[in-house]
Amino acid sequence: MSFSTPSETIKNQKSSLKKWALVLIIGTLIGIASYFTVFKSQPSTSNDPRKAFATRAMSVSTAPVQQGAIKIFFQGLGTVIPLSNVVVKSRVDGQLMDILFTEGQMVKQGDVLAKIDARSFEVQLKQAQGQLLKDQALLENALIDLKRYEVLLQQDSISKQVLDTQTALVHQYQGTIKVDEASIDSAKLQLDYSTITAPTSGRIGLRLVDKGNMIHASDTTGLAVIAQINPISATFTLPEDKVPAITQALHDTKTLEVEAYDRSDSILIAKGHLASMDNQIDTATGTLKFKAEFDNTENKLFPNQFVNIHLLVTTKQNALYVPSAAIQHGSQGNFVYRVKEDQTVSVQQVKISSTQNGNSIIEEGLNLSDIVVVDGVDKLREGSKVDMNATKETPSKASRTKNDTQK
Repeated sequence: MSFSTPSETIKNQKSSLKKWALVLIIGTLIGIASYFTVFKSQPSTSNDPRKAFATRAMSVSTAPVQQGAIKIFFQGLGTVIPLSNVVVKSRVDGQLMDILFTEGQMVKQGDVLAKIDARSFEVQLKQAQGQLLKDQALLENALIDLKRYEVLLQQDSISKQVLDTQTALVHQYQGTIKVDEASIDSAKLQLDYSTITAPTSGRIGLRLVDKGNMIHASDTTGLAVIAQINPISATFTLPEDKVPAITQALHDTKTLEVEAYDRSDSILIAKGHLASMDNQIDTATGTLKFKAEFDNTENKLFPNQFVNIHLLVTTKQNALYVPSAAIQHGSQGNFVYRVKEDQTVSVQQVKISSTQNGNSIIEEGLNLSDIVVVDGVDKLREGSKVDMNATKETPSKASRTKNDTQK
């Protein structure tokens, strides 16, 4: 059995440490070599999200810039009103004997609507006719006496005063005849008024008085109301800054086309023309009131109906336009994402004159050959690659009847 000295033990420990250090160094070198040979040989995957976003192709929908005639509309909220609203009233007093109309029916001017008890007016007519006959007999007798007095005056049998008195009496009876004839006409007129006729053509409303009631010429409610709806009108307002363009268009074309849409602004109800405009702007709202007129032959417009009015001001020829969905809004104004030949996009500033029927008219910034991104713009940046999976076609004729807003 042998024992090592302390110096030998220390020497052995140092030798062991050197061996382990050498093993660690060799292992480290092997690990570094493996990293460069294995991991660096594979495609690099960057942790920078901006680089990954730029290299990935975004799926978007696009649309080409198109050219065509664009109708420029001004839009306003309107209310349909009848050209005339007439209350049917009695012009004489009496009992309502018969009603000859149906509520809501179309009537023509002169149609018989109701009848009043006419017996009292017939009696008055007969009295006036009888008085006329009586006074005519008095006049005939006075004329006979006048001729007799003229002969006696020539024979110097009576004085001139007697003849003058008889002449005045004849004139008096002639005046009485005139009064009697007027009384007969008045009685006939009252008799005619006992038959109530339509004062105008249109649609008659609900009955306000029932048969059997006493009605008077002084009544304020009347029997019913007739609204003239063929033709019919609609009033609407537009901002004061639109007035110069409208007056210029009226000067150029003399008449402007007007279209009425339903409450949802999607269904065309009727077409008409601008009839008139107010003579002053409302200072409280800064708007001017206009009136449009429609033939309304199919009775699609109804009094007090709410409508969206589209006023055609002009037609812009050869206008460049894109779908309004392609227009983006930034701090520097309106812009679009234009697709370049290398399937990347660039931010293109544009100037828009107006928006009509879902299409925006481009004044500056795009050419007819350009393609813009319509859907998927929220994922794009300058230089982003795109995959045009769908191309949206704008309407071939942008001169539609629908209006969004004039800018």
